[in-house]
Amino acid sequence: MKLSTLGYKGTRDFYPEDMRIRNYMFGTMRQVCQSFGYEEYDTPILESIDLYTAKTSEEIVNEQTYSFDDRGGRRVVMRPEMTPSVSRLVASRRQELGYPLRLFSIPNCFRYERPQRGRLREFWQLNADVFGIESIDADVEIIQLADAIMKRFGATDEMYEIRVNSRQLLKKRVNEAGIKTSANEVIRLIDMFEKLDQTAFVDKLAGHVEKPDALYGFLSSDGDSLEVKDLIMQLESRGVRGVSSPSLARGFDYYTDIVFEVFDKNPDNNRSMFGGGRYDGLVGAFGVEPVPTVGFGMGDVTLQNFLETWNLVPDKLRPATDVVVASVGDVDVSAVVQALREQGINVATDTTPRKLDKKIKSADKLGIRYIMMVGDNEVSSGTYVLRDIVDSKDITGQIDTIASILVDR
Repeated sequence: MKLSTLGYKGTRDFYPEDMRIRNYMFGTMRQVCQSFGYEEYDTPILESIDLYTAKTSEEIVNEQTYSFDDRGGRRVVMRPEMTPSVSRLVASRRQELGYPLRLFSIPNCFRYERPQRGRLREFWQLNADVFGIESIDADVEIIQLADAIMKRFGATDEMYEIRVNSRQLLKKRVNEAGIKTSANEVIRLIDMFEKLDQTAFVDKLAGHVEKPDALYGFLSSDGDSLEVKDLIMQLESRGVRGVSSPSLARGFDYYTDIVFEVFDKNPDNNRSMFGGGRYDGLVGAFGVEPVPTVGFGMGDVTLQNFLETWNLVPDKLRPATDVVVASVGDVDVSAVVQALREQGINVATDTTPRKLDKKIKSADKLGIRYIMMVGDNEVSSGTYVLRDIVDSKDITGQIDTIASILVDR
C-alpha cells in the first residue's frame, strides 16, 4: 500500500522555514511575558475529561474534544485549552505558592472542529495568567501584556482593537430581560452577536428571553458599566487603547467579570484573534480556597495570519546554522569545524564528493548564507575562503577572522 504524504486533517508539518517563523513568534511571546515577570510552566497534554466537563463550554466538551478511554478504563482528553490545567496546577500547591503568581506557557492543544482560516485541529497557544490579585489592577496588567506583545511584533493601534466588557453587567441585563432557558445559554447566544444579522439574532434571542428587543438595544449600545469605563481609563493612562463592547461575552462558562478580545482590523482578516478575562472561581473548584485570576490565550494560527496580512513577518528569518564547511577534495575538515564551534559558531558540514557549485546550491536551498571551502591548500596555509552566497563575494582569512564575521552575521 502506498502511504499518503499528507498529515492528519487540521494539523501541520513544520519544515525548517516554518519552524523559524514559529520560533520567532514563540520567542517574542516568551520575551515579553518574562519582561512582565511571568514564569514559564507546562502540564501533560492528557487530562481527565472531568477537568473540562465541570467548567468549560458544553460545545467544546461534547463536540470538539479528542477524548477516549485509556487501557485502564479512564476517560481522558487531549487538552483543548490550558486554563483548566493551569488552575489544577495552582490548586495542587495552593498554600505553597507565592502570590501574586504570574505564569505563562505555550502548549499545543487539540480541538475537533472544521479546519478553516484561523482555526485548525492542532494549534499552539500562549497562555498568560496572574493569580492572587482581586482588584482591577490584574485586568489592566493582563490586557497591557497582550497589547505589549502585539506592539513587539510591530503592530500599531490602527491594526487591531482591544474590546472589553463586564460579564457581571451582561448577566444583570440578561436577567432583567427575563430568562426563559438559562443565563449561560443566553450568554453563549450573545457571543454570536456579531456573526448574525439583526433579525436572525433577535429571533433567536426571543426563544431565550422575554424582552429580546430591550436586550438587543443594550447590546447595540456603548454600555454603561463604571468598571469598564475605569478599566479603559487605566489602560489609556498606560498607552493602551481599549473600547467598550457590551455584546462581548466569551464562550467559556468560567468567566466571572471582565472579559476582553483583540480584533484584527484588516478588512481581509477582520475577526477576533484572541482574548481572555477574569475567572475567580476555577481554582476553588478543586476543593481549595479560591484564588482570583485573570488570563488570556493567544493562538499561533490567528497570530500568524495577522502578521502575514499586515506584512509584519520579517523578510528573511535566518536558520540557526551559521555556515556550511565544505570539503574540496579528499580532506579532513574536522579540526576546522571544531575550531569554529569552540568560538560559538553553528556549523554544518558537506563532505560529499559533489562539485563545489552543487554544495553551494544546496546551502542556498537550506537558507544558509555562508559556505566555507576547505581543501589541502587551506589546511596547510591556515587561510580559508568564506563565501557570502547572498552577496556573491568571497572573504579570505584565518579561523579567527572567519569566526568574527560569522558571529556578527
